[in-house]
Amino acid sequence: MMETQMNQRDAATNGTASAAPTAPTLPARQSFDALSLRGWLAHLSATGRLATIAKPVALKHELAAVAKRLDGKQAAVFLAPGGHDMPVVSGFISRRAWIAEAMGVAENDLLQRFRDAADHPLPWKEVSAGEAACQQVLHTTGIDLHALLPIPTHSEHDNGPYITAGLVIARNPRTGVQNVSINRIQVHARDRMAILLLPRHLYAFQKMAEAAGDALDIAVAIGVDPLTMLASQAISPIDFDELEIAGALHGAPLPVVKCVTSDVRVPAFAEIVIEGRILPDVREAEGPFGEFPKYYSAQEAREVIEVAAVTHRKNPIYHTIVPAEMEHLLLGAIPREATLLSHLQRSHPGVTDVHLSVGGVCRYHLWVQFAKKREGEAKNVILCAFGAHYDIKQVVVVDTDVDIHDPAEIEWAIATRFQADRDLVLIEGAQGSPLDPSTTVCHPDDAPPHLQGISTKMGLDATRPVVYSGHVFTRVRIPGYEAVDLDALVAADNAAFDTYLSDQ
Repeated sequence: MMETQMNQRDAATNGTASAAPTAPTLPARQSFDALSLRGWLAHLSATGRLATIAKPVALKHELAAVAKRLDGKQAAVFLAPGGHDMPVVSGFISRRAWIAEAMGVAENDLLQRFRDAADHPLPWKEVSAGEAACQQVLHTTGIDLHALLPIPTHSEHDNGPYITAGLVIARNPRTGVQNVSINRIQVHARDRMAILLLPRHLYAFQKMAEAAGDALDIAVAIGVDPLTMLASQAISPIDFDELEIAGALHGAPLPVVKCVTSDVRVPAFAEIVIEGRILPDVREAEGPFGEFPKYYSAQEAREVIEVAAVTHRKNPIYHTIVPAEMEHLLLGAIPREATLLSHLQRSHPGVTDVHLSVGGVCRYHLWVQFAKKREGEAKNVILCAFGAHYDIKQVVVVDTDVDIHDPAEIEWAIATRFQADRDLVLIEGAQGSPLDPSTTVCHPDDAPPHLQGISTKMGLDATRPVVYSGHVFTRVRIPGYEAVDLDALVAADNAAFDTYLSDQ
């Protein structure tokens, strides 16, 4: 995870002690209730982007199948999921344009807006339990998550129901500063869950607590607004609470409330909050699970959450993310793209845009738009990108006349501006993503962590020469193409041409 230097919080901070840096001008407040999931869903419904499924659907596979069919077209809300009376929603941020709309910016300003929020966080505002919608109903005894919540089983070989859209919030045991992330959580018992911890900040917190023989208090917030969901995926330093980025995206401090059983603070307008503890020195089987690369990760012994309480709104809504579909992919892509763009532009101001491609599961393949001034610069950009995030496996650098959001344009640039003997960069034996199955084919399933995810990185310089003769690298264009007004020129029917044919 790429990290930059930030102001260190005091160990006793509650999110209100430190003053935020001066922020840029914020977009106008959206017309919908931006602080709640239901406000965003109402907006989608009013604009024809919410599909209501009133008929009963099974939680095992059927719900995910329906949501996948609607992916990127409409969000889906299921009113009768698996015999529960709690609705399930999925796919409410499955297009880039929708996320930009939630931010109140044009789509081409999306990355800059996220960067501004990450650079100018707003400390959150704590509210009382009476003001927190997420604590309207409390369960502390006899908890049975399977009976209480409509948790789907998504993919064919998943080892049971999974929470896939929960914001996992925990405090650093040494400093008290929070971290927010989304982790897959298998609900395998009434009040016990197994969680995947990758080697990032939550993993570091758990290791600190476990080394001291302590459990780590956590909360899992389900059903938050789209901007808070997005903020949770920011690539930020340890001891940096992503809920402060959420506040900056909203343009006002995010209301939070203290958990019932711990000092963890959660978004006050969440639909559901599961409170619990990651137990020290306890591991239980988790997986297989269909992950974002569109393959299954193997079953392994994982850390265990013991549930202490569940709180929720009256008439709550449960949110699930269908793994490897657009909602899942975009949540990871946009924060990464914003961070990568900032990182690359520090050393290479000629970088104008970046895009993590859908075909590369919005993690592994990076396309970079670059205004090249000297030969060799594109290769330096490639190397800089590989150092920015270990997930990146392939980088293609193209000129500014290439639309990096169009896969056909990227393929065209490679086909006409790239030669492998001079423009290919290979780096063997580098750290890649452990979830990429191609990195594990040479190792046994029980390979130790230091041998997992070993990858060969590939960079392609698909830029044209800085200097070339004549029009050999001039792109073919037809003057006036962009200005053609087809509505004014094309007749409503073909009657005139039919008359011409009949006269012959």
